[in-house]
Amino acid sequence: MTELPPDSTTSVEAVRWSAATPGRPLAIAAPETVVTEEPLEIRLVHAGRAETVSVTMRTPDRDEDLAAGFLFTEGILSEPGQIVRIDSHRARGDHIVDVVTRERVEVDPDLRRQFLRNSSCGVCGRSLVKGLYAARGGPVLSDLAIPADRIARLPGRLRSTQRLFDRTGGLHAAGLFDAAGALLDSAEDVGRHNAVDKVIGARFRAGRLPDSRTVLQVSGRVSFEIVQKAGAAGIPIVAAVSAPSSLAISAADRLGVTLAAFVRDDRLTVYAHPERVVEEEAPNVGAGRSPERDRLG
Repeated sequence: MTELPPDSTTSVEAVRWSAATPGRPLAIAAPETVVTEEPLEIRLVHAGRAETVSVTMRTPDRDEDLAAGFLFTEGILSEPGQIVRIDSHRARGDHIVDVVTRERVEVDPDLRRQFLRNSSCGVCGRSLVKGLYAARGGPVLSDLAIPADRIARLPGRLRSTQRLFDRTGGLHAAGLFDAAGALLDSAEDVGRHNAVDKVIGARFRAGRLPDSRTVLQVSGRVSFEIVQKAGAAGIPIVAAVSAPSSLAISAADRLGVTLAAFVRDDRLTVYAHPERVVEEEAPNVGAGRSPERDRLG
């Protein structure tokens, strides 16, 4: 059995109730495993001076990727070279991650207050969509085209990676797939936006952005902040198991992101930029079948 990330689950005492049957107690005391939810303070550090940017509730795992992804997708960092190192203080009992930068990074005070106030859901508001669109310099540019049936298979592939969900039933997941449908990375977290930040943060730290030939699959509904983060990373297609919000659709349209939702049971509905979802295999992904692609179907 694959080992779970340290401290990602917590054991608690609970009482299980079931329909009464002859000779069987109605209530049974039993231990339960639940997902861990703890605060994480993200700080920028330069010349020994630390400034808190955000406090978010998350599942302890890949805090360094989470911090990098958050700072990048919110437009605070733009290049991985700005980072000297990322220090997690969890080993000594502190829920803090320090992102040490080469130069001092300015964060708008109003933006910092917004992050601290809305740490569980990210930024929101229609006026911010226009501002984000302008700040990113235009829509996502990609000629990627993927058959609908390939996108429809992604939720099952993502679900097979959800070890923590199998144990607790209480997490969101995000997975990044290449054009052939092969999994590049996946992450779980109590916050759907945190799972996305972990995946994008790893790519940002590795210098792999923009990701113009990938698909971001999420396990639940898709809201504005998911589309915003995908657009920042240059990801052209976002797919979700559940419904989109109206603001997610508006953001996807503005940011040039293909938005597919209700991706389940070999079906999907495309709400923005449907030109990237095709009926048959497109030439730009059809040349040469890799063993990995054959295995994944």
